[in-house]
Amino acid sequence: MRAQGDLYWSAAESQWYAEPKRLERLGLLRSSRQPGRTTPRTHYELTDEGVEALRAWLAEPSSLPRVQHEALVRVLAADLGRDEDVLASLAALREDVTAKRSLLAEAKERAATLPHRERELRLVHRLGDLLLDAHEQWLDEVERGLAQP
Repeated sequence: MRAQGDLYWSAAESQWYAEPKRLERLGLLRSSRQPGRTTPRTHYELTDEGVEALRAWLAEPSSLPRVQHEALVRVLAADLGRDEDVLASLAALREDVTAKRSLLAEAKERAATLPHRERELRLVHRLGDLLLDAHEQWLDEVERGLAQP
């Protein structure tokens, strides 16, 4: 899930561990210790109350994500600096897109081991592909746009 989380959900890594504990305190999850590769791992499953809460949440309206996109701010401020500096700073974003493509490919491979979730994972991964494609296309446009006087 971590690879997907990096692409779809931005939260501190500590939250990935704290949130299930919080949901367990609320009675929405139950935990059990199971053997891991090297150390025991905590496995969580939904309680009946958790299933009901999840169903209620799924029925609520969704909204667009809140975006805090540093690269956009850099482009907005490009006229106050040097275009070559802005372009150099955006090179890291392009590298991140490439790295995320690798993580997404790994997540797609893991998805093949979960045939009961194939439909949902295919739909989620499709958005990942579209988001990465959009960033690459935008970076191409920024590079062309900043090259013009």
